[in-house]
Amino acid sequence: MAPDSRGTAPGTRPKVRILVVGGGYVGMYTALRLQRRLGHRLRSGEAEVVVVTPEPYMTYQPFLPEAAAGSLSPRHVVVPLRRVLKHCTIVIGEAERVDHAKRTATVTTLATGEDGTGALEIPYDEIVVAPGSVSRTLPVPGLADFGIGFKTVEEAIGLRNHVIEQMDIASATRDPAIRDAALTFVFVGGGYAGVEALAELEDMARYTSRYYHNIKPADLRWILVEATGRILPEVGETMGKYAVRELRGRNIDVRLDTRLESCEGRIAVLSDGSRFPTRTLVWTAGVRPAPLLAATDLPLTERGRIRCTAALSVDGAEHAWAAGDAASVPDLSSSEPGTETAPNAQHAVRQAKVLAENIVRALAGRPTEDYRYSHAGSVASLGLHKGVAHVYGRKLKGYPAWLMHRVYHLSRVPTFNRKARVLAEWTLAGLFKREIVSLGSLEHPRAEFALAAGGHAPVGRPRSEQPPGRTGGEEHRAHPEDNPPGEGPPRSSG
Repeated sequence: MAPDSRGTAPGTRPKVRILVVGGGYVGMYTALRLQRRLGHRLRSGEAEVVVVTPEPYMTYQPFLPEAAAGSLSPRHVVVPLRRVLKHCTIVIGEAERVDHAKRTATVTTLATGEDGTGALEIPYDEIVVAPGSVSRTLPVPGLADFGIGFKTVEEAIGLRNHVIEQMDIASATRDPAIRDAALTFVFVGGGYAGVEALAELEDMARYTSRYYHNIKPADLRWILVEATGRILPEVGETMGKYAVRELRGRNIDVRLDTRLESCEGRIAVLSDGSRFPTRTLVWTAGVRPAPLLAATDLPLTERGRIRCTAALSVDGAEHAWAAGDAASVPDLSSSEPGTETAPNAQHAVRQAKVLAENIVRALAGRPTEDYRYSHAGSVASLGLHKGVAHVYGRKLKGYPAWLMHRVYHLSRVPTFNRKARVLAEWTLAGLFKREIVSLGSLEHPRAEFALAAGGHAPVGRPRSEQPPGRTGGEEHRAHPEDNPPGEGPPRSSG
């Protein structure tokens, strides 16, 4: 259904169209609030909320480390937007440009290249710009070729499969150099994403090693590289130092005041002169605003974020709103002038509610309210039954902090459905053993059939990711007629 036709007569537009760009924390929570507050107007066609998002779901990112470790199913860390936003129009696509002077957004969809009609031009009356952020990379040689991100559920599950696959390689190879590289895991970035991902995966891999006859936990080498002198700055200096001691006590090599200089040829070269052959390099060194912001006529800060007022409206642009990672919002709770709210989930969720309420007020001609929130604290997981927390001035560590981490995020994950599923999975995980299977073939589901049909494996797929028994044409063929000359690689005899 085209955005112009929802709930109205053909060829007409609703009286008010609110366009939400982005389906993350801000996008989903803003649309959900508007859906509740404007319910009657949405159902009658007097108003319309259109959500443009590249994915049909919102990812609850704090659960990505547990999804990577297998503690949670990937399905339960995402929220399907069509189910939650029943009275909104969901457009799966990328916003390429926003021309606020004309109040139009240019959107490419999955059908753009198929039907030949070109990108959609979606007009709007009010716009919420919340495309989120992307990984902030640096010009490190080899990073684009060998680095792995950790920002999406696909990356989290891919990393889990990759780690278990490296253990399979190490168990089977007769080359000590390949074994050492396969069992060396380098994480760059000491924030939430890097520390929690490393801690959860180290826990998972240590548990998994008991099922390999020739791999011991001591054979696994985990390295955390952080450019500053501390990790997890959000939980405070004391808890950050405790986290370093906890990780090092688990034989994790934490390197502070150290940078990644290069990872060409699958060799991680650090600024302290160390060199580590590795087949796993995870980059979690910060984020930057989405590229869409540069393709708008909205005012930006020197850091590339949209300049906003305390009421979450775009400064100097009427009928435009922003929040979350993409927005520079004054922090009214800070005593220091010029301070901005941190680009984290705590602020994004709360900003979305205030933003939606302010849109409703603006549509009704009433004055808006400023966003004000005092940071309550932070919690971080360091693996199963381990964590750190600094909440309301109290410092917790170990099991109490880990339990608080779970309770807090369970209370924040959207919808009762997701809360119940997550709680059920945690309960079952406490009663039964971990699942340690790798489903790496899910990333290339047609590979097996393509080879069987006489084709080729997907371009760019590493040899180690080929299906078992397929090495691109070097194995013995069972019958010559199975693979006539010129019709692809031989079939495996297995």
